[in-house]
Amino acid sequence: MPDYPTICGYQLVQHIGGGAFSKVFRAVNLKEHRVAACKVVAITAQTTDRERKTVQKEMRIQSQLQHEHILAFLNASIVELKHQDQFHPGFYMLLEFAGGGDLFDKIAPNVGVGDDIAHHYFSQLISGMDYMHKEGVCHRDLKPENVMLDAAGTLKISDFGLASVYKLKETGRTRTLSERCGSLPYAAPELEGQLPYEAEPIDVWGVGVILFTLLAGNTPWDEASLNSPEFHRYLTGEIFEEQPWSRFSSEALSLLQGLLTLDPRERFTLADAAAHPWCSRQRTLHTPAALAEALTKALKSSGDLEVASPDLASQQQQGDGDVEMLSAPRTQFTQTLMLFSQTQTGVRYTPHLTRFYASLPPAAFFPLLHQGLLGMDVQCRVAPPNTVSATPSLDASETQLQTTTEILRMRIGGHDARKEMFKGWLEVEPFEYPRLGVRGSFVIMQRDCGNPISWRQLWRSLIQCTMVEPHVLRK
Repeated sequence: MPDYPTICGYQLVQHIGGGAFSKVFRAVNLKEHRVAACKVVAITAQTTDRERKTVQKEMRIQSQLQHEHILAFLNASIVELKHQDQFHPGFYMLLEFAGGGDLFDKIAPNVGVGDDIAHHYFSQLISGMDYMHKEGVCHRDLKPENVMLDAAGTLKISDFGLASVYKLKETGRTRTLSERCGSLPYAAPELEGQLPYEAEPIDVWGVGVILFTLLAGNTPWDEASLNSPEFHRYLTGEIFEEQPWSRFSSEALSLLQGLLTLDPRERFTLADAAAHPWCSRQRTLHTPAALAEALTKALKSSGDLEVASPDLASQQQQGDGDVEMLSAPRTQFTQTLMLFSQTQTGVRYTPHLTRFYASLPPAAFFPLLHQGLLGMDVQCRVAPPNTVSATPSLDASETQLQTTTEILRMRIGGHDARKEMFKGWLEVEPFEYPRLGVRGSFVIMQRDCGNPISWRQLWRSLIQCTMVEPHVLRK
């Protein structure tokens, strides 16, 4: 069986996400005690020259962008098909590790965040996008799943697969673009036609949709066309009397309307947004811990966090120190967000807050999860289990006899209420804590693609379904 190669001294140790055409792994350099992300785009016999050039363009663009709010490109390697007996062929991109996970994984659906936290992250988004445009690059795929956080809680713009150079930095000469791309809920209305379009207004529209999603906990419409009743009511002004628009402050609403202006010639520029009173005010969140507390306030109020990190997991033995250190930096931000879970194999970095513990063992609980998901019209495919190193008990006083544990896995997918496709994995592994009489399961839902907020809604629906809810462990 082929394996994943070591890339520039980094070993690929944990699959942590991906997209429609890629996988993302946590990668560690044991010698230098460093951690990175490795994005892998597979090469097959069907891979065309055009597809190769697209990936190479992505690597070239991202490697040239160096900014505090853009995910850094570290290095890359290509494994060709001639090595497929030994390694998985593909493009391997080493990237900065976003230890804080997805920003929108921490946002309560249909609730959003307060003005202070939205202002904090919107200002960082504007800063990164302004730099990008000054470098002559248009992102063209701004959406919640492409907004990450590092271990200090700093926003990082990611995924440059659809990015394009539209301006010569030396002369300032620009060109229009013509390729239709991006996701419908976030795409600007001028992309619906066939005419060439200006680059910068496309990103400004995407920035506006992200701001709305921060404040509302949902996207504003299915698509920016008359096919969407919500977008039609936006154009007529009727929607401003409805929730959530009616609960936004007057300054926030003014900024949103400027960013989401139909005519790209009249739409705000990034400079307009930065100078707007809602954006130009002073920031109020100054420490990582305060930032994490404010970010997850709604998740705590809804009870989501007490399900993701119940008290029974907080008193356990600590896993291997080196493994913990290389999982992700343990900062005020990541620890306040509870991004480390106690599992059968020790303390593990789990950036996805869509997880929970259950009182039934995996063999009994897995069929209930499968049945519950099918009842929600989610497509499911049971996959072969994984076997990983383990200790038999999370109680430090127990004798450690086992060396492996089996993780049951299910591939899940479908379309959310906005008609966006989602895909991911559901994994179930043993969890034992004899002091509490618990011999159950640790369940994690890991999203590969789709809106993180919709994924959280799916997670919440699963833990609330009648066959699953009685077995979910809470504080």
